[in-house]
Amino acid sequence: MTPRLILTLALSALFWVSPVQAVTPANQAVAEAEGAAAQLRQAIGKLAEAVTADDQVTALTEVIWGYEQGLAALREGLRQASARENELHNRFEAERSRLAGVLGAMTALQQSPESSLLLHPAGAVANARAGMILSDVTPGLRAEAERLQDDLDEIATVRALQSAAADMLGSGLASVQEARRLLASAVTDRSTMPVRFAEAPEELQVLRDAAQSLDDFADGIGGMETDIGAPMDDFEGAQGSLPLPVVGSVLRPYDEPDAAGVTRPGWVIAAAPAALVTTPWPATIRYRGPLLDYGNVMILEPARDYLLIFAGMSQVFGEVGDVLAAGDPVGLMGGSEAPAQEFGAQFVANAAQGADAGRTETLYLELRKDRETLDPADWFVLNPVVGAQQD
Repeated sequence: MTPRLILTLALSALFWVSPVQAVTPANQAVAEAEGAAAQLRQAIGKLAEAVTADDQVTALTEVIWGYEQGLAALREGLRQASARENELHNRFEAERSRLAGVLGAMTALQQSPESSLLLHPAGAVANARAGMILSDVTPGLRAEAERLQDDLDEIATVRALQSAAADMLGSGLASVQEARRLLASAVTDRSTMPVRFAEAPEELQVLRDAAQSLDDFADGIGGMETDIGAPMDDFEGAQGSLPLPVVGSVLRPYDEPDAAGVTRPGWVIAAAPAALVTTPWPATIRYRGPLLDYGNVMILEPARDYLLIFAGMSQVFGEVGDVLAAGDPVGLMGGSEAPAQEFGAQFVANAAQGADAGRTETLYLELRKDRETLDPADWFVLNPVVGAQQD
C-alpha cells in the first residue's frame, strides 16, 4: 500500500458525506421559525375576511395580533438559529489549527519519498500491517467527516431560513400596514360599543391642566364621581394571569432605576414600531389623550378602585366612557417600519442580534389600586417567547 493510496483513502474517509441528515439544534430552530412563518401567512390571509366582517374591529385586531405574535415567534426562531450558526463558526475557528495540522501531515506524507521507508521498510508484511493500522484509523476520520458535514449542513439550513424569512416578511408588510389603517377607521365607526352613560370632558381638561405628574393625574381620575361603572368581571381573581398589552419584552421592571437614576412605579415595555396595544381585561375608558411628556395616555378602569395606565402610544382609540372587552384595541405605538424591500432583511438582522434589537418603541404600563401602585409582575404573565428580556 503506497503513501499515495493511504492519503487517498484517508481523504475519502474525511470528506465522506452521510446520506441521512441528523436532527440538529439548527433544524429544530428552523422548524419553529417555519411554524411562525405559517402563522404570519395565515394572519395576513384573513385580511380580506376582516374587511367584510360584521365587527371589523374584532376581526382586524385578530389579524394584527396574529401577525405580531407570529413575528415574535419568528424572531425567536431566527435568534436561536443564528446563535447556533455562531456556535458552529466559533467551533471551526477553535479547531482550525488542529484540522490544518492533520491535513498538513497527510499532505507531507504524500510528498515525502522517505515516508515510504517508514511505512514499509520490511516489505509486504509491514505494508499490510500499515494497512491494518489505517483501517483502525479510518472510522474515526469518517466520524469526524460526518460531524463536520453536519455542521456545514446546519449553517446552510440557517442561511436558507434567513433568506426565505426576509422575502416572506417583505411581501407581507403592506398587508398588515393596511390592517392597521383600517382598524383606526373601524374603531371610530364601531356600532357594537356599549353606549356611554356620561362624560366629563371639562372636568378632565381642568384636571389635566393642573396635573404636575402622572401620579397626580391618576389620583384625580380615581377621585372623580361618575355614573359609568367599572365592568363586573372578577379582576382580582385574574391576578397572575393577565397578558401583556403589547407584543414585546419588559425593558425595565417596577421601580428599577434607568440610566439617569429615575425610577418609575411601573413597567417599561420594548415594542416594535406601530405595534398594537390592547386591553388585557374588560375595562371602562376613564381618560385618553396627551398628558405632560408621556405622549398619548390611556387610563382604564378594570374594576372599582383599580386603574390601568398605558403611556407612550402614537394613536389612541375610543372615547371616555367606552366599555371595552378584553383584547379590544386601545392604540398603536409610534415609529415607522422600514420600506418593504428593507423590512425583511432588517428584521432578520435584528433577530440575529437578540435582546430588543428592532423594538425601538416603549410602552409604559402602570397598575394602581386606590392611591397605591402595584407591581405588574404580580398580575401579568410573560409569554416565554416574547416576555422577559432575552440576552
